[in-house]
Amino acid sequence: MWGIVKKTNAARLLDSLGITYELLEYHVDEEDLSAEHVALELNLPAEQVFKTMVLRGERSGVFVCCIPGSEELNLKGVARITANKKVDLVSTKEIVGLTGYVRGGCSPLAMKKQYPTFLDASALSFDFIVVSAGVRGGQIRLAPQDLIIASKATIEELTIS
Repeated sequence: MWGIVKKTNAARLLDSLGITYELLEYHVDEEDLSAEHVALELNLPAEQVFKTMVLRGERSGVFVCCIPGSEELNLKGVARITANKKVDLVSTKEIVGLTGYVRGGCSPLAMKKQYPTFLDASALSFDFIVVSAGVRGGQIRLAPQDLIIASKATIEELTIS
């Protein structure tokens, strides 16, 4: 599985914007695609490894939230933020069609379409965070401010406190 992470669309987007980043590789466990597993493999705190979640609201349509791997998304809070009565995660079978990425390899960068993107405010407390590179086994390490620029993200409190 090692040596598989080549330039992904997410990395190419960062290159085109002149953003500094590092591609990181980890061993994929098909039985555990969690951000906690990725954090363990990369020897990083789970709160610094951000998972990308694709959601749909009845008013807003599809949008993306990036939260620390150690946290749980506050669906009611996210519904308020996005002016929806209710939001739900999109089904696993829809992820590829909507984003171009597979579950466990969904990057907030360079999706098929630019969806509204929200980054948990906790990201700003780190010099760098890690997000999916757009492939299982690959992550991108970058400054949170650079992710905000590249993904056009809005900073919000997204997790259950």
